[in-house]
Amino acid sequence: MKLAFEVNGERRTVETSPWKRLLDVLREDLRLTGTKEGCGEGECGACTVELDGEVVNSCLVAAGQCDGRRIVTVEGLARGGVLHAVQRQLVACGGAQCGICTPGIAVCAAHVVDRGLIAGCDDATARAKIRDLLAGNICRCTGYQLIVDAVIAAAREVAPGTEGAR
Repeated sequence: MKLAFEVNGERRTVETSPWKRLLDVLREDLRLTGTKEGCGEGECGACTVELDGEVVNSCLVAAGQCDGRRIVTVEGLARGGVLHAVQRQLVACGGAQCGICTPGIAVCAAHVVDRGLIAGCDDATARAKIRDLLAGNICRCTGYQLIVDAVIAAAREVAPGTEGAR
């Protein structure tokens, strides 16, 4: 079946089974290998992408559900060679270690920052809210504190609605 969708701002068409996982279409058919497979069961968040502006686990989405829709992967966060504020801050704050969870966390955290979901919160409230909003992304290396620090720093760097100051 021929499927067409927008991936990272570019119109893409693939010939594939509508039952193939979006994760596999991204990695195998489109060669966008930034999105990682962790558990393959929707538990870890390593494969998180945005689908029409909502974060989803791409291992749980059939490619046929994406026809005509808009997808953003970790590769689509950077624009014109400029990293998204979340990507910059994950590096600056040491929030990325082994890297398996990082793409999913970056996509989810960019969603949080770009939509201003912690804007106006005091520090303690913002930290608690970030932990809640990123709860679907499991990291075995960092203990989450450095990831939360990175999201706080990125949120301070950008104004809500600016899409990561790209």
